[in-house]
Amino acid sequence: MRFPPTLLDEIRARLPVSQVVGRRVKLKRQGREFSGLSPFKNEKTPSFTVNDQKGFYHCFASGEHGDIFTFLMRAEGLSFPEAVERLADEAGVLLPKSTPQAEAREELNVRLYKVMEAAAVFFQQALHSSAGRDARDYLDRRGLSTDDIANFRLGYAPSGRQALKEHLATQGFAQDDMIASGLLIAGDDIPVSYDRFRNRLIFPITNMRGGVIAFGGRALGADQQPKYLNSPETPLFHKGATLYNAATARKAAHDRGTVIVAEGYMDVIALARAGFPNAVAPLGTALTAEQLALLWRMASEPLLAFDGDTAGRKAAFRAVDTALPLLTPGKSLTFAFLPEGLDPDDLLRSQGREAVAAALEQTQPLVDVLWVREFDANALTTPERRAEFDKRLNTLATSISDEMVRHYYSRELRRRLREQFSGGKQWQGGRASGQGYGQQGGGWQRQQGFQGQQAGSKRGASGGFTGSKRAGFTPPFMSATSSLAESALLRGTAPTLPRREALILQTLINHPWLLDDFAEEVAQLYFEADSLHRLRDSILTVHSEQNPLDKEALNKQLNKQGQENILAQVEHAITHHSDWNTQPDTSHDDVLIGWRHMLALHRKSVELKRELESAEQAYANEQSEDNYLRLRDLKEQILDAEGVQAVVEGYGKVISN
Repeated sequence: MRFPPTLLDEIRARLPVSQVVGRRVKLKRQGREFSGLSPFKNEKTPSFTVNDQKGFYHCFASGEHGDIFTFLMRAEGLSFPEAVERLADEAGVLLPKSTPQAEAREELNVRLYKVMEAAAVFFQQALHSSAGRDARDYLDRRGLSTDDIANFRLGYAPSGRQALKEHLATQGFAQDDMIASGLLIAGDDIPVSYDRFRNRLIFPITNMRGGVIAFGGRALGADQQPKYLNSPETPLFHKGATLYNAATARKAAHDRGTVIVAEGYMDVIALARAGFPNAVAPLGTALTAEQLALLWRMASEPLLAFDGDTAGRKAAFRAVDTALPLLTPGKSLTFAFLPEGLDPDDLLRSQGREAVAAALEQTQPLVDVLWVREFDANALTTPERRAEFDKRLNTLATSISDEMVRHYYSRELRRRLREQFSGGKQWQGGRASGQGYGQQGGGWQRQQGFQGQQAGSKRGASGGFTGSKRAGFTPPFMSATSSLAESALLRGTAPTLPRREALILQTLINHPWLLDDFAEEVAQLYFEADSLHRLRDSILTVHSEQNPLDKEALNKQLNKQGQENILAQVEHAITHHSDWNTQPDTSHDDVLIGWRHMLALHRKSVELKRELESAEQAYANEQSEDNYLRLRDLKEQILDAEGVQAVVEGYGKVISN
């Protein structure tokens, strides 16, 4: 049975290579790749690599190379159809039945690929003919070299109504295939079909494998409309699921760690000329969910580079709305706004490559663009309008599907609200004087006076009502977040570090062998303290680069990175004999028992604090008795959870110095 290339691509898109290979090979992340021992040859030093962004594995020991299908064929002895069937089932992709209709569709696609390639060659040749002089002059005025034209396979569609049609007919292509590919315009009310693209500069559009599936055409006549014309939807081409230059940009995006999204064809070409070959563009419309999925296969945080004018800002805002529900841990967007009135091509020609590079360095995270949009769209001059603003932000945060990302967005937006509406601000024209964001030089910048989270400050969880469950609760109208944040409940024993978080990291420092089995869980742990969050990341990085890893080697590397102070603070968190599992001389089994217990308590505490944050938000929106009682109950649960300790001999006895 033949499997359509589009079906195989869909399976590859849904199943990372590391997921398939990881069931047979123990993989460790190294930068943007994974490595492990070869499954094809006995070895002691890892020489087997997996690259999810490029979609393949490579074994340096044996020379084996391939994708998820070839891996199953090679590792498990499956035939190609068997490998496709198994992976399709895992990916949730329905395989087409082997019917005459399915075979006919596949045969049609093969013919359409051939006719599209022939059309691309025709357009390229026409560009260099006498008829293509105006198109060549236009490209020359835009500063494109012969190499630029060849690299992007630019062409010219002659002005005659049937120039392409007659050329393809002489090569044996059927008119029905020309119509199905979108090259001809035909219909019941059109006696004679004719070329869709006429007197236009042609931009070939390819799929991820580089096969031509559509064309974009820019008008060259002064009165010619529309200015840009794309191929229609065809069996090969679905505009909302395609990005211009994606096949070429994919490798460059992997090498550079990011992909740049521009607004149009010439912007992509200009960025490539400026030294940014990792650029793509949607096809004349706003970014779609399918296009975002393609972008996230290339890079975790694609950079959207838009013009600094009103249209560019609107495009950015639409992208925010599309991306927000789809965000997952590590997958987001960043934005760069060019000087107003200039696109990448204008900027390159007027100010040079350095100006383009400088503009792309002025990036804004998605949350900043979201805040700017909402803040500037609301005149926050009254309590009612501020309440409406608060409610709008809550609605936007709630639209995020991923629970963890939704939690962090809710917390970050509420932090900004607290800072924005704190005392001492003078409200002028719907804005707090000296607060918020504004447009400077075409880009969006944080204005002086609006301070973000301070370096080294706690990544504190949400708070609750003042007082304990025994002493009673502060009336509902008192600030909840600040009171709990200042309480001993969140401060822990150490003055600045949450005690359990410090103990978790001290256990890893004394027993780094835990990372061999728990690295993934450690990477997903939430830490309130920024300093501990950074220390955790450093420990994981050292482990990924050096294995096996012992305590001495880990401490040496962490000290090299300038972590001496935080290491000393973490070590001082051991104050009780109940911390026996953190000690360097504790037995393997005892360490595991204490470790699992600590993780369970930590997860419970984090979950309760997230629920508390949600409850506070509900109470802020509606100060009902039910919401108040829910807050009080969660506060009690948190106090109880913080009081739970391991039932071990010697618990509570302070270690004497």
